[in-house]
Amino acid sequence: MPLLVTDYSWTQTDTTVYIHVPLKGAKVGKVDIVSTDEYLKVHYPPYLFEAFLLKPVDEDRSSAKVGNGVAVITLPKRTNKIWENLMITTNDKEKKKEIRERALLKYQEKLSSESRSKAEKQRAEKKYALETMMKLEKEERESVQKMRDTEREKTTAELDAWQLRQKQQAEEEEQVKLHTQRDNQNSLKAITEKQEKRCSDGRNVKLDRRGSEAKCKKKQADLPALRPAGNIQVTFTPRVFPTALRESRVQEEEEWLHKQAEARRAVNPDVEELKDLTEENMNPDWLKDKGDKCFATADYLSAVNAYNLAIRLNRKIPALYSNRAACHLKLRNLHKAVEDSSQALDLLTPPVAANAAARARAHVRRGSAFCQLQLYAEGLQDYQAALKIDCHNEALLADTQRIRDIIQGTAAHPDTQ
Repeated sequence: MPLLVTDYSWTQTDTTVYIHVPLKGAKVGKVDIVSTDEYLKVHYPPYLFEAFLLKPVDEDRSSAKVGNGVAVITLPKRTNKIWENLMITTNDKEKKKEIRERALLKYQEKLSSESRSKAEKQRAEKKYALETMMKLEKEERESVQKMRDTEREKTTAELDAWQLRQKQQAEEEEQVKLHTQRDNQNSLKAITEKQEKRCSDGRNVKLDRRGSEAKCKKKQADLPALRPAGNIQVTFTPRVFPTALRESRVQEEEEWLHKQAEARRAVNPDVEELKDLTEENMNPDWLKDKGDKCFATADYLSAVNAYNLAIRLNRKIPALYSNRAACHLKLRNLHKAVEDSSQALDLLTPPVAANAAARARAHVRRGSAFCQLQLYAEGLQDYQAALKIDCHNEALLADTQRIRDIIQGTAAHPDTQ
């Protein structure tokens, strides 16, 4: 049964009532305050203060401040008048019970209404954000399409102009060619007429013509033949890793692939208590996916159980330890999170491009566990290691800077620890 608080105090003005309730060493987070227009309750186990107010107050404008070992409740009056007492003077338990139940019911309805309003506001904000995003995406698509249309029109106009220039140039060349042929024909005709005049024997002219034709055929025969067309085949060296072969450390990459292959083969089905499991439950990859799904639904204990069984079957898969460390962080098992993250980092060797993201996650999880244990120097080392792997991660940059600020503040004020 709670202990009733009797050493409270209250003051008033024409418009407001002020009530001071001592908290008797209770923490701020454990103080529960319920206020309606006719009832006030301040509960901090094992103490209880409740007031059945003499006059109704404006609950919408009422406020409470908790701190320095006292709770100060401000209750604006509905009517500007000095009260004779703070509470009603009746000893009727049934009436007080009725007022209490009515007040609590009203308070619950108010909380429910606020919750619904908050949920509706959040839905409205999400809808507005989604509509805004869709609008921005639509504008971006329209802008991109407009740019494409403009470029297409520009390219089409340039192509048309080029074709027109080519046509005009071809016509000009044809005209020049015709003029040249006409000039050649006229010259040849003039030469032929001269030769006919000078020589009475037509046989000389015929020989000259044959000689000219032979010279033309000889010139055509001297031209080189066209080169035959062909295809050049280009082959690329097959690569498992995304980096180019010239930029990769082949020995370390081969060692990593070999370790991954060994890890997949290192299933241990000979444990006595695991022989009754189904085929799916004997598959570490299936158990890992199951643990990931449980983690996504905030069922961290089930996720830990799935990862535990997968690790018993295969102790060489680093993702199992890293994901279990994430679960331990959620469950506040900080030392276990540090241990699992360290195990994952031991297995993620040698460091190559294929395991860079996994190494960064393991460093962040271990660093987060260190920071929650208030071991900020060790946590900063892990965050800096993750930042070397993913140097463009803005969230990681911000977290690292915040840890630096905490360490500097701690060094400046050692009494705050």
